[in-house]
Amino acid sequence: MENLSYFAHQTAVIDDGCVIGEGTKIWHFSHIMGGCSIGKMCNIGQNVVISPNVVLGRNVKIQNNVSVYTGVICEDDVFLGPSVVFTNVLNPRSHVNRKAEFKQTVVRRGASIGANATIVCGNEIGEYAMIGAGAVITKPVKPYALVVGNPARQIGWVSANGNKLCFDAQNRAVCPETGQMYELRNGTVYEIK
Repeated sequence: MENLSYFAHQTAVIDDGCVIGEGTKIWHFSHIMGGCSIGKMCNIGQNVVISPNVVLGRNVKIQNNVSVYTGVICEDDVFLGPSVVFTNVLNPRSHVNRKAEFKQTVVRRGASIGANATIVCGNEIGEYAMIGAGAVITKPVKPYALVVGNPARQIGWVSANGNKLCFDAQNRAVCPETGQMYELRNGTVYEIK
């Protein structure tokens, strides 16, 4: 599909009523449903479903075969690995309509979710958190947390660039890639400005 502000592959289906930001690319066999909002410079991989009322910020990268269901908000710079799945109802039944019960899930700025992870609805993924491949998120994830497994558990902390942080006796750590300093206070990591 030709558009002056964004690119959509000819096999992509884009329903009326979408807002799609400048520079965004939408690839093969993806379905962008009405009422969703996609920010600038996003990359939507092959066979992705973006459901009604989903909100994607700027520079969100979504790999192939991802389902982003109604109730999900992804802030700027979020990465969703291949085959990530979000849910939006805690107790789905085919014979019970629970569309009025959709739970909101928020993925904060800079967070990354690994391939085949499942995010159970109603949880918040903190900024710059890193979710390991195949993890099942059943509770909120703190900013900069590194979580893995089923159910997911926290095994450490990462920097904004995704490098593991090792805190010293003063609860300070330095990103080995950028030199950015971090502090661990009351179980939460903060960037030292």
